[in-house]
Amino acid sequence: MTSTAQTTAPSAPPAARAPRDDRTGLVWGMVLGAVMLVVALVVALGGGSVPAAGDARAVVRAGGTQTVAVTLAGMRITPSVIEVPSGTRLVLAVTNTDAMRHDLVLATGQQTPPLAAGGSTDLDVGPVTASIEGWCSVPGHRAAGMTLSIVVTGGAATASGSGHDMGGMATGTSGAAAPVIDFQASPGPDWRPYDPALQPAPGATEHRLTIAVQDTVVEVAPGVRQTLWTYNGTAPGPTLHGHVGDVFTITFVNDADMGHGIDFHAGSLAPDVPMRTLDPGQSLTYQFVARYSGAWLYHCSTMPMSLHIANGMYGAVIIDPPDLPAVDTEVVLVQSELYLGAQDRTADEAKIAAETPDALVFNGYVDQYDHAPIRVKAGSRLRVWVVDAGPQRGTAFHVVGAQFDTVFAEGAYRLKAGNAEQGAAQVMDLAPAQGGFVELVLPEPGHYPFTDHAVVDGERGAHGIFEAY
Repeated sequence: MTSTAQTTAPSAPPAARAPRDDRTGLVWGMVLGAVMLVVALVVALGGGSVPAAGDARAVVRAGGTQTVAVTLAGMRITPSVIEVPSGTRLVLAVTNTDAMRHDLVLATGQQTPPLAAGGSTDLDVGPVTASIEGWCSVPGHRAAGMTLSIVVTGGAATASGSGHDMGGMATGTSGAAAPVIDFQASPGPDWRPYDPALQPAPGATEHRLTIAVQDTVVEVAPGVRQTLWTYNGTAPGPTLHGHVGDVFTITFVNDADMGHGIDFHAGSLAPDVPMRTLDPGQSLTYQFVARYSGAWLYHCSTMPMSLHIANGMYGAVIIDPPDLPAVDTEVVLVQSELYLGAQDRTADEAKIAAETPDALVFNGYVDQYDHAPIRVKAGSRLRVWVVDAGPQRGTAFHVVGAQFDTVFAEGAYRLKAGNAEQGAAQVMDLAPAQGGFVELVLPEPGHYPFTDHAVVDGERGAHGIFEAY
């Protein structure tokens, strides 16, 4: 089935590219190569050296007012280096040829407004007497490579300050210290855990749901708050549940302050339109058919995906294998990583790039099912669906004191209950974006911890308890 897409604001231009999940795509697979090759870097008054098409460096002649055309596209600012003789007045003619919003902020405090696709403006830098750094202030874009260096030639080359507050955007790299997680602390009396129960699949074969992106201040550990970009106010977002052949019709609405998208791994369709980045206030209809069973990830499709996923934009779609028997208890655990920015701010981009998470969590909160154990009747059958949202680390899901007689991962049974000749499993291993389920029976009353058996990750938040009664 093809997707249908309707927007409440002008749609992205034909140059919009399909987002990619692979790391090559993350690191600039969305570059508008064809556009970049034809960008002309214009120097006013005919002065200076005009670089060849696609050159990342512009050389400006001395004297008067010189204008350089600057293009924002594909997580790049072109040219990325502008050489200016000391004392020359510089004007930047800035154009956004990308499908998503960008701006240009200078360390001197000057900046453009956010520019939508095709938007342009002039930025009067004034006489340049010191080197100046610039960047796009949209969260994640500076870390992804959207930077500019204005370099002084023929005079003093001292650099202007580069500690500008990222254009006022709420980012985790503003210089304020991130809170420290106390893994021994308990939540306050008003805290409520994320409900892990998998709700029964609706009887209808078409599922209709509105998913809205919201900027939401969320407690992610006792006393630790972050501004997350959430689907319907929670991270993870709502779990979708259906059967093979079901149709999912999603109304996707961007009620946040910056561009976002959505990508459902449970569907198979060209991503150009349904997965494109929507500006604030836009919406679209995303429709897909669940052709295969599995535990599927959905996530934001806007670059850089690592930041958007790490900052809360993920969820699960559960499509039951045919003839899946009912069980007594069925839960969903989505594992993800926390890269803490300052209190009440967004994720720290430098930590994401360095792959140094502060914590690993199930369903968005550090050790939450230690504080609120999941109750299961001893001797009953328990099915645990696990999806690894990443964005970087896998999981080795393990239940202490129990063994898995059924393991279904990435579309296939590894073990299936009732086979007298098979053994049992102790861990279900999943890479980022993979999913599956295990089944087990807790043999007697007691407390059965579940954890990521990559032990350091389990010890820093990816931990909980099944309480058998």
